[in-house]
Amino acid sequence: MTTTSSSARRSGVNPRAVQSSPRPTAPGADRRAWFSLAVLMLPVLLVSVDNTVLSFTLPEISRHFATSGTMLLWIVDSYPLVLAGLLVAMGSFGDRFGRRRMLMIGAAGFALFSVAAAFAPTAGHLLASRVGLGVFGAMLMPSTLSLIRNIFTDRNQRRIAIAVWAAGFSAGAALGPLLGGILLEHFWWGSVFLLAVPVLALMLALTPAIVPESRDANPGRVDYAGIILSIATMLPIVYAIKDFAKGGPLLVSVTAAFIGIAAGTAFVTRQLQRRDPMLDVRLFTVRAFSGAVLVNLLAIFSLVGFLFFVSQHLQLVLGYSPLDAGLVLLPGLLVTIIAGLAVVPLARRVPPHVVVPVSLLFSAVAYAMIALLGEGGSATFLMVAFVVLGVGVGASETVSNDLILSTVPAAKAGAASAVSETAYEVGSVLGTAVLGSILLASYQRDLLLPAGLSSAQAESATETLGGAVEVATQLGATGASALRDSAFHAFDSGVAVTSGIAALLMVGAAVLAAWSLRPSDAGSGSTTTAEAAGR
Repeated sequence: MTTTSSSARRSGVNPRAVQSSPRPTAPGADRRAWFSLAVLMLPVLLVSVDNTVLSFTLPEISRHFATSGTMLLWIVDSYPLVLAGLLVAMGSFGDRFGRRRMLMIGAAGFALFSVAAAFAPTAGHLLASRVGLGVFGAMLMPSTLSLIRNIFTDRNQRRIAIAVWAAGFSAGAALGPLLGGILLEHFWWGSVFLLAVPVLALMLALTPAIVPESRDANPGRVDYAGIILSIATMLPIVYAIKDFAKGGPLLVSVTAAFIGIAAGTAFVTRQLQRRDPMLDVRLFTVRAFSGAVLVNLLAIFSLVGFLFFVSQHLQLVLGYSPLDAGLVLLPGLLVTIIAGLAVVPLARRVPPHVVVPVSLLFSAVAYAMIALLGEGGSATFLMVAFVVLGVGVGASETVSNDLILSTVPAAKAGAASAVSETAYEVGSVLGTAVLGSILLASYQRDLLLPAGLSSAQAESATETLGGAVEVATQLGATGASALRDSAFHAFDSGVAVTSGIAALLMVGAAVLAAWSLRPSDAGSGSTTTAEAAGR
């Protein structure tokens, strides 16, 4: 995790971000700065809620539109996928044109597409609305984190502010199911999208008066080719993962992956050749930066993957109402917030290469609990598992975001924030694309359909658990019982397989974090990247 100024120069990273010489103490933040943080938390909560609230709404959407499992996955994935593809570009735009300006444009567009999603007449319209939400959400997220980086110049105060931001992001992701449950208990499925409208209206009213504008004093030119290449990297690779996981044609998956890798290679080459790159890819030669990005990605991977199947198990298998299912996850939500804040004083005394791997192992334990059970489990069991997971996600998110931002100068905070957010959104995409697709494939493999189903009923029951439950209502008592029992068993078997894979991934991530975040020049007088940047 440590890097000397000379090694920073060799890697091409700005040595100001990693130098070991002491710096003057930055002035502390005033009351307006903390009010600004409160305002900036509004879009953070909304965007993270939007990432997970849909998971709890899937059973209702599945029944309402009678859509396929693949379409459901795309409805979930389209939003974070578009977000991930545009975050680097929007972070660069914010550095150039003003971060507060991008924040307000994003808020207005996000509110409009939230209304469009709420009243979508078809699954296709809902998918298109989610794409629009992703475009404007990409304007929101880098702006919030980069504004925090520039508002809080004192190292310790910035660490607290980032902890609040990370806790809000994690809390929003976990709060989504609870809010979704409350709304679905009293309103139609589209109501979950209307959450954004009053909150963003309040943010638009307060931001000009409270949040200061900031931008890069020496911005580079807009790299339109780089923007296209970054999108061309993300979309095909995620599609390849989804298609391969659900057993699609191997040639299609390989071709999509090849296109994405080729575009990614071209993007990196272009950024290395430009004097004013949209994203300084040399940052990834700093081991602490790369390690922190990886941790960011995998922490959210574990959270979103867990919520994807637990929401369906609670509602469809255990028969909980959306509200009751959300309440089951409330303790985990609280623990996620507490862990994100409690790790701040701990991180001052314990190095990240210890704190972060231990945090990731909490996530591994949560998945291992479910895998070893061999079935979805009771509500109490899932509540405990989510509490364990919340400890890991909350702590690791705070530390990783702090490391990512502390690696770069304040003027380039937008680009660094975009990297952090891209890792978050890629983790969100992969959580559903990988774990969700594996779960779907396992469900379809183990499902035994009773005799007498029409072709349409068989297709619907095979596509999703929600479809099987809906088809069961159209059958006689014997057939309905047989279909439900088979579907529940197939789903829970898939959950066990998926959880085992996720547990192994988290263990591997902990090992990588212990290696990538540990001091590389111990005893040489160098200092950690994060510590040096904060002096």
